[in-house]
Amino acid sequence: MDFTLSKEQAFIQKMVRDFTESEVKPIAAETDRTCEYPRENIEKLFDCGVMGMCVPKEYGGAGADDLSSALAIEELSKVCASTGDIVATHNGLCCDPILRNGTEEQKKKYLWMLTQGHKVGAFALTEPNAGSDASKGTTTARLEGDHYVLNGSKIFITNGYVADVAVVFAMTNPAKGTRGISAFIVESSFPGYSVGKHEEKLGLHGSPTAELVFEDCIVPKENLLGQEGKGFKIAMQTLDGGRIGIAAQALGITEGAMEEAITYTKNRSQFGKPIARFQNTQFTFADMKVAVEAGRLLTYQAAARKMAGQPFTMEAAMAKLFTSENAMKYTVKAVQMFGGYGYTKDFPVERMLRDAKITEIYEGTSEVQRIVISSNMALK
Repeated sequence: MDFTLSKEQAFIQKMVRDFTESEVKPIAAETDRTCEYPRENIEKLFDCGVMGMCVPKEYGGAGADDLSSALAIEELSKVCASTGDIVATHNGLCCDPILRNGTEEQKKKYLWMLTQGHKVGAFALTEPNAGSDASKGTTTARLEGDHYVLNGSKIFITNGYVADVAVVFAMTNPAKGTRGISAFIVESSFPGYSVGKHEEKLGLHGSPTAELVFEDCIVPKENLLGQEGKGFKIAMQTLDGGRIGIAAQALGITEGAMEEAITYTKNRSQFGKPIARFQNTQFTFADMKVAVEAGRLLTYQAAARKMAGQPFTMEAAMAKLFTSENAMKYTVKAVQMFGGYGYTKDFPVERMLRDAKITEIYEGTSEVQRIVISSNMALK
């Protein structure tokens, strides 16, 4: 098995790493402090071809592969998980379902908007009473002549208050549960579309999370994504791919925390020698390194299977579960290595710890990932 990156993948990795070092890292702490969306850097990422990078060139994208996307998210998340989250959502949760399920007309119109048009995308599935259980959703879509009328609300929507285009899920036949869910491409300019509450979060302060509200929102009939009643399948398929992005994000957070801790402990001396020379510190770094490398293999494996058109549901769930739980575990360890300084905002490990927690929750909690993995093991 060859784990060597292709020339294109290595080029993208280096390009995003250089961009992250020069453009993202200098403002990461300020982005967290002010809770401001890093608009200028996102515009630059559009210019670099990172936003919608897996979209084929005929629709305005870079034509990159899924592993390249994971590499980009990993590099961004090493220093700013918020930026990594914005990119992961735009690419994996908005562009991808349109690319995989859209008509030719939808792809030509919306994928071009989401790449060359510098329009930001979102994915709207979660509701106040419908998190892991999508069948409890109450947002409805009623067909009236040449358009649908959407009513309801969605919460915790990443890119929510900056999104121009959202893939929205609504009940077209509530009596059928998940089989009554349909997907729609909804523009923020459509009548009846509005942004509700802006969420104040523990971490990911630069990632714009908000409620989306639909009050007799008019959506053209041609904006139905896929077929009526097939929305749940589209959502689950999309989340499978999105979990690769979250795994890459969690992996990047862990790598970033490890790198910061190594730098600090090599320069911080106690009891007459650098902290990095104490065996307990070295053993912690050894465990971190194993977690990073194992997480990288799981994440890249899931991306490779998606690229090859092979089933990857279980592999994506394993990658997300492993990397997210280790991100939480080892950012805590990194903060501990900094002692009192790690508990202050003077060093980035404090922010990385807060950012890490969400990777165990969104796009399926760790508990959900264990259900997915076990259900794919043919245990019955």
